[in-house]
Amino acid sequence: MIKIIAKSIQILKSLQYPTGLFGASKISVTTGYNRAWLRDNVYEALGFEAVKSFKNVIKTYRALLNILLKHEDKIDSAIKEKPNAAFKYIHARYDPLTLNEIWEEWGNKQNDAIGAILFKIGDLEEKGIKIIRNKNDLRILQKLVHYLASIEYWHDKDNGMWEENEEIHASSVGACVAGLKKISKIVDVPKELIKKGQEILNKLLPRESETKEVDLALLSLIYPYNVVNKKQRDQILKNVEEKLVRKKGVIRYIGDKYYNVNGEAEWTSGLPWLAIIYKQLNKPDKYAHYMRKTIEVMNDEGELPELYFAKASKYNENCPLGWAQALFLVMMSE
Repeated sequence: MIKIIAKSIQILKSLQYPTGLFGASKISVTTGYNRAWLRDNVYEALGFEAVKSFKNVIKTYRALLNILLKHEDKIDSAIKEKPNAAFKYIHARYDPLTLNEIWEEWGNKQNDAIGAILFKIGDLEEKGIKIIRNKNDLRILQKLVHYLASIEYWHDKDNGMWEENEEIHASSVGACVAGLKKISKIVDVPKELIKKGQEILNKLLPRESETKEVDLALLSLIYPYNVVNKKQRDQILKNVEEKLVRKKGVIRYIGDKYYNVNGEAEWTSGLPWLAIIYKQLNKPDKYAHYMRKTIEVMNDEGELPELYFAKASKYNENCPLGWAQALFLVMMSE
């Protein structure tokens, strides 16, 4: 087991560029997953945090702050006037070396990524891990709060975690609520801004959105955000386990068309995600079950692919998926 953990740390390190940013997958992939997503970087850094490699964690978050500072004019414009087009939102993907936006037609409105950054920077600072360097970092964090107010995140139709159709997503609203709560100890956050999000979240749950009753993205509201009550949490887990768990992973939602061959693709990240949650809930049998399933779907190199094709042993090119590899390390940590 120690060998598998050491290998996973090595795999995750191989995805980190000199800037501190992670590619979503290997540099050599042809899918575009060699680029850096804001959200993926937050999730990938969880792996280094789990193994107490705080130097790498700090490097990643400071790189994310550098991206935001580089594109501060865009944030200012969005604060001044609510964006009326997707390209006016804070971008989701960047070149991991130049920190430039990757622009093409894309599901670019991803409010949960902003909530994720606020949440983890607030969380890490609370734990005594110093991310914030100076007044410039504080200024940009404060502007992210103003940005979420300007876009009216609580009822803003975004593309969500899966970068697909625009609707109000519980996983996006919840990420912003969690982020605003955490960062409120560092910068000014109006209580009303949190309250509006919490009210909408409670109305949406246990659904993810108008079109999706159950969605893998809802697990984020339990871990890492811990922004649901016991009843909501239990219902999310019940729905995900009964409707989405498959042999080699967890489908994102019923009817998912992405890499759909004879059925919805099975995402490996869902297995360690469930294991982490059950470990935190002190349910060792459930934890062990999902831990075993996670190890079973690793390839011979110890990598966790993004997904397996439905009912098959074949996986797609995005291997390893940094996000899944990081969740494995969280799952295995104390």
